[in-house]
Formats: sequence, C-alpha cells, structure tokens
Amino acid sequence: CLLSLIDFRQLPEPVLLEQVHNIVWIRVSRDITQKGYEKKRSKLLSPYIPQTQVQKEHRNQTPAPSAPQTSAPSKYHRTRSGGARDERYRSDIHTEAVQAALAKHKEQKMALPMPTKRRSTFVQSPADACTPPDTSSASEDEGSLRRQAALSAVLQQSLQNAESWINRSIQGSSTSSSASSTLSHGEVKGTSGSLADVFANTRIGRSWNFSAPPDVTTTTSSSSSSSSIRPANIDLPPSGIVKGMHKGSNRSSLMDTADGVPVNSRVSTKIQQLLNTLKRPKRPPLKEFFVDDSEEIVEVPQPDPNQPKPEGRQMTPVKGEPLGVICNWPPALESALQRWGTTQAKCPCLTALDVTGKPVYTLTYGKLWSRSLKLAYTLLNKLGTKNEPVLKPGDRVALVYPNNDPVMFMVAFHGCLLAEVIPVPIEVPLTRKDAGGQQIGFLLGSCGIALALTSEVCLKGLPKTQNGEIVQFKGWPRLKWVVTDSKYLSKPPKDWQPHISPAGTEPAYIEYKTSKEGSVMGVTVSRLAMLSHCQALSQACNYSEGETVVNVLDFKKDAGLWHGMFANVMNKMHTISVPYSVMKTCPLSWVQRVHAHKAKVALVKCRDLHWAMMAHRDQRDVSLSSLRMLIVTDGANPWSVSSCDAFLSLFQSHGLKPEAICPCATSAEAMTVAIRRPGVPGAPLPGRAILSMNGLSYGVIRVNTEDKNSALTVQDVGHVMPGGMMCIVKPDGPPQLCKTDEIGEICVSSRTGGMMYFGLAGVTKNTFEVIPVNSAGSPVGDVPFIRSGLLGFVGPGSLVFVVGKMDGLLMVSGRRHNADDIVATGLAVESIKTVYRGRIAVFSVSVFYDERIVVVAEQRPDASEEDSFQWMSRVLQAIDSIHQVGVYCLALVPANTLPKTPLGGIHISQTKQLFLEGSLHPCNILMCPHTCVTNLPKPRQKQPGVGPASVMVGNLVAGKRIAQAAGRDLGQIEENDLVRKHQFLAEILQWRAQATPDHVLFMLLNAKGTTVCTASCLQLHKRAERIAAVLGDKGHLNAGDNVVLLYPPGIELIAAFYGCLYAGCIPVTVRPPHARTSRPRCPLSVSKAACILTTQTLMRLLRSREAAAAVDVKTWPTIIDTGE
Repeated sequence: CLLSLIDFRQLPEPVLLEQVHNIVWIRVSRDITQKGYEKKRSKLLSPYIPQTQVQKEHRNQTPAPSAPQTSAPSKYHRTRSGGARDERYRSDIHTEAVQAALAKHKEQKMALPMPTKRRSTFVQSPADACTPPDTSSASEDEGSLRRQAALSAVLQQSLQNAESWINRSIQGSSTSSSASSTLSHGEVKGTSGSLADVFANTRIGRSWNFSAPPDVTTTTSSSSSSSSIRPANIDLPPSGIVKGMHKGSNRSSLMDTADGVPVNSRVSTKIQQLLNTLKRPKRPPLKEFFVDDSEEIVEVPQPDPNQPKPEGRQMTPVKGEPLGVICNWPPALESALQRWGTTQAKCPCLTALDVTGKPVYTLTYGKLWSRSLKLAYTLLNKLGTKNEPVLKPGDRVALVYPNNDPVMFMVAFHGCLLAEVIPVPIEVPLTRKDAGGQQIGFLLGSCGIALALTSEVCLKGLPKTQNGEIVQFKGWPRLKWVVTDSKYLSKPPKDWQPHISPAGTEPAYIEYKTSKEGSVMGVTVSRLAMLSHCQALSQACNYSEGETVVNVLDFKKDAGLWHGMFANVMNKMHTISVPYSVMKTCPLSWVQRVHAHKAKVALVKCRDLHWAMMAHRDQRDVSLSSLRMLIVTDGANPWSVSSCDAFLSLFQSHGLKPEAICPCATSAEAMTVAIRRPGVPGAPLPGRAILSMNGLSYGVIRVNTEDKNSALTVQDVGHVMPGGMMCIVKPDGPPQLCKTDEIGEICVSSRTGGMMYFGLAGVTKNTFEVIPVNSAGSPVGDVPFIRSGLLGFVGPGSLVFVVGKMDGLLMVSGRRHNADDIVATGLAVESIKTVYRGRIAVFSVSVFYDERIVVVAEQRPDASEEDSFQWMSRVLQAIDSIHQVGVYCLALVPANTLPKTPLGGIHISQTKQLFLEGSLHPCNILMCPHTCVTNLPKPRQKQPGVGPASVMVGNLVAGKRIAQAAGRDLGQIEENDLVRKHQFLAEILQWRAQATPDHVLFMLLNAKGTTVCTASCLQLHKRAERIAAVLGDKGHLNAGDNVVLLYPPGIELIAAFYGCLYAGCIPVTVRPPHARTSRPRCPLSVSKAACILTTQTLMRLLRSREAAAAVDVKTWPTIIDTGE
C-alpha cells in the first residue's frame, strides 16, 4: 500500500489532512473504477514518497515533481479519522433510492415545490434565486455525489484561467447534474493554492443532526496574503478573492439552513432538492399538531347525499305595521298609573282568588296608586338616615312574592318604578337546596342586591334557623328583608311627589332567564321598551278601557307580567289573576272566571287548555261567548296546535269562536315576537304548514307528502308586532340571513325588546346587537337585531311559524332535533298508564365526540315493571321511526323525584346535572348505545409512515420552535374611547369610580358562603385615596419606595394595593404570620421596604415578645395601621 511508504512524521499536519481528504473524496465517489482510483491516489501521494521506495513499489510509474510551499497552516474545526467512518458514507440502499428517484424525476415532474435551496460551490443555477430556503438540516449521506461533482468541476476548470473561473462562479453560469458527474479528470498544475483552502474559504463547519458523521470544515485564513502548503499541480485563485466570497461579496455559492447558517453545496440544485425530499418525512400542516385526533380514531358517518338542501332565495327582513300614535297615550307607564289612580280611583284594577277559586280581594286603581306612593316614599326616605340612605334611585332590589299574591307584587313593582328603583322579581325560595336556587343567588350577587321586598305572610313562610332568623340560602348574598304590607309603610307628606320623567333608556326592571346550561341571566328592560311594548300590545290586541282579562300565567315574568301588570294599567283594564295553586285544585276555575266576569281576553297555556278539557264534565253550564281573544302564550310550541284544536272542538258549543284563538310567540330577550290578531267572525282561518320531520332535522322546510307519521303540523303565531322588523338567521356561526325555505333563529328589531344581560357585556353583544349579513358576509343594513331564541320561518302572507327553541335544540350527527318533538312522540305512546304527562325531560349529553339523546320521565306508582319496559320499548321504536334517531338512555324515576320549577314544570338543566352525576336513581332504565353510537373507533391499523407526533418530537429534540402564540393587536387608542384610554390600574379605578360608582368589584365570603363585605368602584377608590394620604403623611414616602402589605386575603389587601399605586409606591404583598405561631417569621428584609401597612391585630403580633425573639424589631421599618 502506498500509505505505508509515506513518512507521516515529516509532513505538516495541514498537508496530511488535505491529501487524505482528497483521497477519501475520490474513493467514495462510486463512478470511478479501481484502476482509476489507484492512479489518482498515486498522483496525489507520489510527491511525498521517497524515490527509492516508489521505484521498488511502482517500477513502471514515474512520480510527479513536488514543490510544496510552507506557510501558516490552515485551521480546522474537526479532523477526519479514516477507516470505519469512511464506511458510513457508503450507503448502497441510499444510492439505489437516489438513482431510482432521479430516474423518476426525469420521467415525471414533481408536483410539490422544492423545499430547499442548494447551490454549487462554483456554478450557480438561475433558478436558485426563486428557490425557497431549506428548513431542515442537511446530511452527509449524499456526499458521494456532491464530492465527485465538485472535485471534477474544480479539476476541469483549473486547466483554464483562474480569473475566468472566478467570474463564472460569481455570474452564476449553470450546469446540470449529469454534466457535472461526467466531467473528465484532467491533468492539473499550479502552485497558488490547495483544494482544501478553497473549501475552507467557502464553507463553514457545523455538526449535523442526522446519522452521518460531521463534515470536515476549515476556517478562513486571517490574511489574504497568507498561504498554505499546496500541491504544485493545482492552480487556484488567490485566497483573498475566495475569502471575499465567504464574507458576502458572492452569495450565490451559499445557502441558508433552518438555523440561518450559510452552508456551501457542491451539487446541483435539482438533485439536492430531490435528496432532501426523499430523506425528510412529509410534514403535515402546523395546525394538525394541535387538533384532536378524533377524526383519525372515530368512524365519521358520511353525510347523506340525498339530504334536502335549501333552494330558495335569500329572505328579506319583514316589517310589521307601523306603531300608531294615540294622543292620550301617557309619556311613561308611571304617568298612566298616576292618571287612573287620581281620576278613576274606584275602578277595579286587579282581583285575586283564594284557594277555592273565589275572589278574595280587588285592588282599585286608587289603592294601587296610594299604596305604591307610600312604598316609594318608604324606600327612599325611611330605610336609612337622611345622609346615608339604604336605597338610591338606580339601585336594584329583589321582589320575593308567592304566586298566589298578585296584589302585593303589583304594589311592590309599581312602588319601585315610582321610586326609580330597579325591581328584580324572583321566585320564593322554599328550601336551601331548591333547583336552580344557587344560580338565582348568583344573579342577585351580580346585580348588587342587598335588599329584598316581601309580604308578611311570605316572610313567615320562609325557612328559618333555630334562632328564628331566615336561613342563608345557598349561593345567595346576605339580604335585608323589608315587609311591604300597608301597615308597615309611612305615609308621605302632602308636598312629596315622585319624580316621573318621560320614558328613556334607563333600566326599568330586570327579568331573570334560565339558559339551557342552567345559568341564570338578568334581562334588563328599559323604561322606553316597557312603554313601547305596552303600546304595541295595546294596538295588536286592540285593548280598550274597562275590559276584563283573565290571567292564568305567572304574573312575575313573560306574558303574564306584560299583559296582566303593564298593559292593564296602560289601558285601565281589570285583571283577574288565577294562581297556579288554584289551577291544581280546580282546573276549570279560569273558565268559570271568564263566564262570571264576561271577560274579553284570557291568557293561558296549552297545559291550561288540557286541564280544562279533563275537568269539563264537572260543570257544563259555562259560556265563552264573551271571549274575543284566547291568547295561547306557548303557541311557539309546535305541538300546541293539537291542544288548541281539541279545546275548540269541545268548547265551540259553549260559545267559543274559532277566530278567538290567538297563539303568540314570546321570549325574555325580544319580549313579544309575534301574535295572531283577533279575526273577523266568519273569515277563513289561516292555513297550517304540514312539514316533513326529516327536512326539519336538516333545517329545511319541505312539505310532507310521504309518511303521515313523520309529519309536523305547525300553526302560525300571527304577524310581526307593530313597529317591529323580523329576520331569520342561521342558528350557528355568523348571523347570515337564511333562505326562504330554511329554518333559522328569529331575530327582531324594535324598541320593545330588552337592552342587555345585566353585567354580561360579551353575551349581550352576541344577543342584543346582532347585525345580519348576506351570503358574502357583508352587513345588511346597520339596524341591530335581538336574538329571540326561537327557531322558525316566515311563511306566505308574512305569517310567522315557530318550530322549536334554541334551548331545546339537540344536535345529533349533524341533524337538528327538537326536545318538544321528542316529548310529544313519547306522550303519544299511551303514556297515561305509565308516566305523568307533564313530567318528562329530554336533553342531550356528549358521548364519544357526539351528542346523545336522553329521556327521563316520572313513573306512576301503580305501573308495573313489565308495563314500564313495554312502554319504553315502544317509545324507542316510535322515536326511531318518526325522527330517525336513536335514544341513548331512557330512564324512569319514582314519582315526585325530579327537580321542579316553581310552577311545577321539570327543571331540565338540574335533571341533566343529576344524570351526569349518577344521582337520578332510576327505578327502570333502558340503555341503547348500539342504536345511536354509530361512530365507533376504527380498527387498529399500522401507520404507513412517520406520524405527526413523531415529527413533533423530532423537531423538539432538534431544538426547533414548533409554534408560537401572540395576542391580538391592541390597535390605536382613540380619544373618545374612554374604556381603552386609561392604561394603568390606578387610572382605570378612578375612571370607574366616576362612570360606574355602584358596580360591585369584590365580595368577601366566609366559610359558609355568606357575603361578609363588598367593595364597589367608589368605595374602593375612597379607601385607596385614604391609604395614599396616610402613606404621604405618616410614612413620608417617595415615589418608587417599596411598601409591604401585611394583610390576610380580603378587601383590605386590595384597597392597600391600590393605595400604593395612588401614592406612586411599589406594593410588596407578604403573607402574614399566623397568630398561633410562637415565632412568626416575615420576609421583610428581602423586600427592602420603607413602610409596612397592616391591621391592628397583626401589628400587635409583630411587636409581641415572640416576634422580638425571632427578629429584631428595631430593624423593621415604619408600621402603619390602616384601620385607624
């Protein structure tokens, strides 16, 4: 071997490394024969072998002359240690793969863009300028191609002028991979430089992350005049020119890796791009790294290709008739009360019934005015001192009155309106664990309510402790109870009059609403909306003075409040209130009241119609001929048409006119959405829509023509309210207008709707400030709409049809089902003998990436287990046949075990919570997961390649940054934007103290959940100002001094924090020592504080003997007690 003939001890290290490096390059190039390799090796090593040994070993070979020059040796980052490491560059498999890929690349152009940017050291392709930079580390596995191409190009080009070689390198003349690999190896000559120096000047060493060994790299010589030992048979350009290329004068021979390090490439761009594409696994989009893999493990059901789709044109908003202007309409509802209370004092206003259904008390307009006046005066002047009143105009109070006492409630409500106090009617709490009671307490706390108005009878009936005090209800703030009976009120002076101003946008009252999830929100109604709604109801229902109205609804909310408490006062009507307790003992009592008082209007629900039909046999001598309007307030329930038809067929012989039945649709947010006007006698009734249940499940209106069992007959709820405008938008996503044959959420724009959810600005914007958009996403006008929560469409003649509610919407496998439809189907299966009709709950639970339907009903005590399971089986079959959906669970529970609402209905959200907790304790249950869980996991399959998780782990190991998150841009702050103008906490608190002084920011609760202390914006601001003044007077602190806050968690700590901000000091919160510890320890020395703010108790502890034994008290800064 020639290597054994060389005396390596006599060779300089750079020369040895260069020649060994060159030999390795030639050996690993797979395109040279053994004979050619030996010839090249002999030429490179012959200058360093003694002549005698060469002659003995190679008698037929003449060595080339050698003229090595000595110079400063080049510096290398790494040396190559031959032998075993050379074998790692030999990859037959990789070579075959590359050759196959190259052949494929010639036949078919790659569809994907090349992900790397590779350039030859000496030749640049014009396409390199537009090639994106590489995002992955390179490997030395392709060194066999790169080195041969680069070395061949150097040897061939060195036969020509060095200057022209540099010019071509800078100008970027291109070459192909085939041309560079077939360059012949000619004789070389010259003494100006070495091949290793060229690569040293154009390459920067780095360590690679792949399995191949690191490349041999060198650094540039510090001076252009310095030279190294070079073979005499190679001509190279001056090192200064190459050095200039390395520094940036010629960027064409460099490429940027993922880490921004310039790396030289010795192979053409196309080949290098192909190599990198083959080596690197296909990288999925970044968003796939952070998406749940449910789509991969779950069998996603394919959509039905035959499902109906909307085909109509985009709907246009529908307007109601103009709101008429009547000269004698009052400017505010309080003015109407004052007018009738002073001019028509003896006219009846409200009549209450006892438990037997007989009138027990009639409230006249004069009594209503005088008692409301006394209550308003008492609230404003008698509950506190003159300087510190308990209530001020704008404060919120709770109205807690039972459903059988409408008189006291009406006096309290109108008394609050006269006092400009905002009433919040709620239900009477019966126990500490009422269904939804905790959510009611949250509403009271968010409204800042500390005072509750009630009657003496109701107060005595509230649950009390052993000491006689009212129990603290779960989640409720601590309330002060005020009895509003007339004997406890103070008569106002003759010169005192309430302040009655024209109706404006100030809040009038707050009506609570329970959402689908069970949370309670307060819908705020302004005085203008309250007045406008009364005017619209008066015009739509054609109310006149002196009419009698029978109200069977809850008078504290919804239509019972609007018609029975507001519209009657506006029009001086007489309301007869039939409470729920009377309806349970005498279901026909409201029919008797209509007959006895010749009532013109009756406010009922489908439940009341059904109960009246059941009790009709008890009394037949009743007449309903006086009724001109039978307002069915739950006409939004699509199954109410059956109750209306059955009631009409039974009582038409008793004088009930078909045109008198007037269903309406209402919601807490939009109030009255639509109502059917009283018809003309003899006129044809409006038509009905017979819709396909299958089409409704896809949100499309289709007339049912096939199966009568899967049809839904819907009656209209009349026209849009006077002065209003209605549109239908998609229930999910942006508020895009629906097509004319598409089901969507009904939105209303008028002055009669609510204004906001109290204290919930985000939810308010999505509900009360909706701007509809067209299919292109452009806003349709600038008038805001209010979401009503009702699902429906506008039919022919601008009639409004409601098919369900958003709260009862069940989304199962991409299809919409209405909970009321499921209940109606269950009740149709002979439910009288098995379950109670009004005690069925239908909701959905999330099971395995989809919603599943659950049906819960109360079983009758006399129903056997066999009958129950037979009924449940038939219900499952009926729901599957009619709705084409499976039921996940059908459970029957014992009677009177489901949580109920105050009016006897089932509390759906609480029932769902008990089901999820496993606390329903059903007596019979039927689980059918096999019929509804259709997206079962896919069979386990072997992954074809590297998955996203492997790619992510590899990038993390390599130190790559996977992703980053950034908040949204705050944008420019405008001068008129007061909310964003203040950028510091102290400024924001000062602004809030002026803008919203009574808004409660913090509440301190004790271990029992009772509110101990509260702090509003103004109170916190005043406390902070006082503490800032104390810091300046007693502490003599300067801006920037540290102040230790030694407080237990509470409002005092928060006030001290803001006081430090006001004073310009830096607050340092320190956990206070426990009073029972013998050696209290405080990390005060670390804080370098100039002052300590604390309470009197903690100050005594700090100055105690135990504390002095642990810490020298003299070293402590000034201690200030903020409680003084």
